[in-house]
Amino acid sequence: MCNINDITIRNVRPEDLAQVAAVEAACFPAAEAADEKSLQERIRAFPESFLVAEKEGRLIGFINGAVTDQRTISDDMFEDVNLHNPKGAYQSIFGLDVAEEFRHQGVASRLMEAMIGRAREQGRKGLILTCKDRLIGYYQKFGYVNQGISASVHGGAVWYDMILEFEA
Repeated sequence: MCNINDITIRNVRPEDLAQVAAVEAACFPAAEAADEKSLQERIRAFPESFLVAEKEGRLIGFINGAVTDQRTISDDMFEDVNLHNPKGAYQSIFGLDVAEEFRHQGVASRLMEAMIGRAREQGRKGLILTCKDRLIGYYQKFGYVNQGISASVHGGAVWYDMILEFEA
């Protein structure tokens, strides 16, 4: 069992790439997982919105996404890091990954809460993500609202658009 207080949440560093790629490959089917090259590009393009959870020097999870003015995630955002707009209104969430042996212990919640806090501090309007139907209730606990089936067909899956908007 993981003591949630022993986990450090920090910005990703280039040297985290191998561990990030291993966690991503274990968390998503191959058609949906970001490959090492894509993850490397994300680390380079938006390290300020790519957070990792670390326990005793081991990377056990991460959350990442570009910043955009769009209110939903489009498939091209996963492929083109140049669509990241540091001054954008919404923090997107491309992935929330936790190594299997650390799941259901609060790691994902800590990562999401850290990203929400950072988005607030940066003056964003809110956060956006896509998820599968089984995770809608999980994200609603954070204040996300289901906007229905997404136009995204990433990895051939059915996704739902979720948005969390901050009070003005």
